[in-house]
Amino acid sequence: MPLFSRPDGKPVEDVPAVRRIMPFIMPTRTESAVYFEQEIDLARTEPFITAFNASHPRRITVFHVFLWAVTRALAQRPRMNRFVMGSRLYQRDGIWLSFAAKKSLSDDAPLVTLKRRFDPAQTFTQLVDFVHGDVGVGRSDQKSHVDNELSFFLRIPAPVLRLAVRLLRWLDGWNLLPGAFIHPDPMYTSMFVANLGSVRLESAFHHLYEYGNCPLFAAIGRKRESWSLDANGQRVPRPTCSIKYTFDERVEDGLYCASSLEMLKAMIEDPVAHGALADAAPVAISAAG
Repeated sequence: MPLFSRPDGKPVEDVPAVRRIMPFIMPTRTESAVYFEQEIDLARTEPFITAFNASHPRRITVFHVFLWAVTRALAQRPRMNRFVMGSRLYQRDGIWLSFAAKKSLSDDAPLVTLKRRFDPAQTFTQLVDFVHGDVGVGRSDQKSHVDNELSFFLRIPAPVLRLAVRLLRWLDGWNLLPGAFIHPDPMYTSMFVANLGSVRLESAFHHLYEYGNCPLFAAIGRKRESWSLDANGQRVPRPTCSIKYTFDERVEDGLYCASSLEMLKAMIEDPVAHGALADAAPVAISAAG
């Protein structure tokens, strides 16, 4: 058992020896990173989004479907919601998602980074309202916790700041960093999501940060047209997007991870079949090819 408890997770005790030794032979996330790409078929997702937008005041995109799906996937596959700190494996307290959004669609517009706890019992409509409110506040002139924190630290001379960051990471490794510091910080999260499609970019493999304890990064790419064969062997266009993941393999084995991401993919590709509208009046969704 570790000497001190953490405010964001509990140590996992039933860890196989081969996984317990991994943080000692691969002490950083950079050397433990595994990369995985999924091609998402949006043939059913797009009609769902169109129908939802026609009958609800809050407009949604693939990004909202992804957040809903990943919340449920992490709830059903809790071993994906773990992290390594101080050479130990911890089960995270709650499902926390961090994401960045541009304040406006321009080259010089600043990014706002948000982190929130998502409840798997939350309905799809409730999640949409929750995310819209969050992004709205983030895009306002109101300063976020990250903005205030960085403003303070960047006033410190560079040599002192380097020492301060080392001290923070040392305290974190010994579970001495207070919850008031950890809970608002977007780098202490179950997953960081970059919605690159919102700025019309393709997905990209992103690095994992050594700071914080985020073990999983997802980058959602722009929608594009792909080709597949129909039942008659004819080439037909299909809307797709790419999602690229970077995963800290010290957290869980590859089979469990791949199975979890396949579950996530299935939810994104057919949200209706996985209960996205269980909370609301049915909407008319045209048949997909």
